[in-house]
Amino acid sequence: MSKMPDLQKEHDSRNIAIDKVGVKNIRYPIVVMDRSKEKQHTVARINMYVDLPHHFKGTHMSRFIEILNQYHGEINVERIDSLLVDMKKHLEASCAHLELDFPYFIEKQAPASGARSLMEYQCRMAAILGEEADFILGVTVPVTSLCPCSKEISARGAHNQRSEIKVDIRYNKHIWLEDLIEWVEACASAPLYALLK
Repeated sequence: MSKMPDLQKEHDSRNIAIDKVGVKNIRYPIVVMDRSKEKQHTVARINMYVDLPHHFKGTHMSRFIEILNQYHGEINVERIDSLLVDMKKHLEASCAHLELDFPYFIEKQAPASGARSLMEYQCRMAAILGEEADFILGVTVPVTSLCPCSKEISARGAHNQRSEIKVDIRYNKHIWLEDLIEWVEACASAPLYALLK
């Protein structure tokens, strides 16, 4: 029985390197560190890319999924570096990219009624491993802000506007998602709650 040819590994005479090839929008379960409960299980949309050297015709798309499956149940910030190393090694690339978008839930207590409810925040992580490593943590925080025009023309009150604040950071030591969200909420007129009663 003849062996199937590996077309991706065949020499490409065009000599055109490609910065990013890979797979997008893979829905996959991940584990995120939770300040109050140690960890939180959620489902992420994952993008995985590597660079394609000029001498390769293509890459093995199935290997992205194989690598992801090796980390099943253990995809978290602490494992991202080793996942990127595996992507570079198995796909014979010099640079690997990993992007995760996921919902994260925090239990909040309403200020007046004390009612407890879960508030959803959209979070993201982007990691690159080339000659150097880079990691970005991001969050979108819904808030309310006092309308400055309404305040200017109102003698006894004004209306609020609902807004979304998007923040992406690089950092040197661990930062909890909850801390980042609280810092953003402190910049607004008021935080939002899923349930006020």
